[in-house]
This record gives sequence, structure tokens and C-alpha cells, in this order.
Amino acid sequence: MTLLSATLMRPSQRSIGWSIVMMLAGIVAIGAPLATGITINVLIAWMLLVSGAAHLAYGWQTREHGGFLREVLLSIVHGVAALYLLMQPIGALASMTVVLALYLAGKAAVEIITSLQHRSIRGSGWLLFDGIFTLILALMIWYTWPWSGTFAIGTLVGLSLLFSGAARLLQSTVEYTAPM
Repeated sequence: MTLLSATLMRPSQRSIGWSIVMMLAGIVAIGAPLATGITINVLIAWMLLVSGAAHLAYGWQTREHGGFLREVLLSIVHGVAALYLLMQPIGALASMTVVLALYLAGKAAVEIITSLQHRSIRGSGWLLFDGIFTLILALMIWYTWPWSGTFAIGTLVGLSLLFSGAARLLQSTVEYTAPM
């Protein structure tokens, strides 16, 4: 039995609570899509800055073994990307919209595959529903980009969170009420 199977077979009050938290986060993101998009943008920028610093530190620590120049160059690439995101947060949202489409497509693939692997477990159809819905969101980006660049990230992440939370809530309640 896999960890996911065990989790799906023993739902708890906590899983229902986390599902509701996920749904509420989705509602907030949908209500403020520009703020959500800029927040995601800034978070990614800071992660790039930290990663760039880590490359520089790693290069310095291992400079005797070669690769120092590579690590410095990687640090610069991370830093330039982070500065662009921080200095042009709204402009960066348009380009990040394409990255969001790739993220949502990847998430959808994992959800669909997982639901098919665990289709014998009650409630696994909700994972399939989540995967299909998320795939539809990813495809919607291609039909509205670049027009939707300033609000797509916040709105689509919000919808994804809302439906992921709803799918997990429904799955948890099905499993919670099912006889063991």
C-alpha cells in the first residue's frame, strides 16, 4: 500500500480542515488577482535571489575543485532574473503567465495519473475531476494571453486552489463517512 493509498483510506478531521483552508485561500486569490499575482512574483524573485546567493557560496566553497566561474555565472543569472521580477512586477506577470500554464498542465497530468492509479479507492474520481479542471485552466491561458497577463496568475491559481480544496474535501468526506 502506498502512502497516498493509506492517506486516502484513513481521512481525518485535519484533512477536511486543510481542504477548507485551501478553498478559502482560493477565494482570496480570486478576489484579488493582481495582488495575488504580484505576491507570487515577489516570492519567486526572492527565491531566485536566495538561490543565486547559494550558487555563489557553493562556488566559493568549492573553488579549488573547479566550477567557480560556472557558479558565479549561475548566480548572476539568478540575480538578474530576480531583479527583473522585483523591478517590473506587473510586466513580469505577463511572461509568468506562460510559466503558470506549464505548471497547471504538469499539475493536471499528475492529478489525472494519480487518480487512474488509485481508481479502486472510493473518492479517487475527485482527483480526476481536479486534474481535468486544472488542465482546462491551463488551456484557457493560451486563448487569452497576453491580454490576461496581469490577472491570469492570481485568478487561475485561486481557481486551482479552490477546486483542489473542494476535491479533497469531497474525497475526505466520502472516505470519512464510508465504513472501514
